[in-house]
Amino acid sequence: MRAARLRTMAELKDALDVQTAPIVALGLLGGYVSARESGIRPLGGAVLAAAGVYAGRTWLAKGGAATTAGLAAAYVLGFGLSHPLAKKIGAWPSVLTVTAAVAGASAVAVDLQD
Repeated sequence: MRAARLRTMAELKDALDVQTAPIVALGLLGGYVSARESGIRPLGGAVLAAAGVYAGRTWLAKGGAATTAGLAAAYVLGFGLSHPLAKKIGAWPSVLTVTAAVAGASAVAVDLQD
């Protein structure tokens, strides 16, 4: 019985093991699209925050506190910088650029470390 439980726990851990780069992309792109299409900016913020929290818990579990702090700062900074960048290159190019940068950082710092 104990061996079956351990195997089940290992399978559960594998099932909960997530890649954070797609979550980061979902948060940044999904937040932008949600706010733009609905006209409700807080809805975009909720999408951004939910994805950030979910990615953050995985960053902490896989990479530790320092990695989590750096990636969380990049996530928030990327969101903030996308606004002035949009005035220079346009909204979609700005969101895509920031998303690629932060998702790439998340992939390198956490996802590819397995």
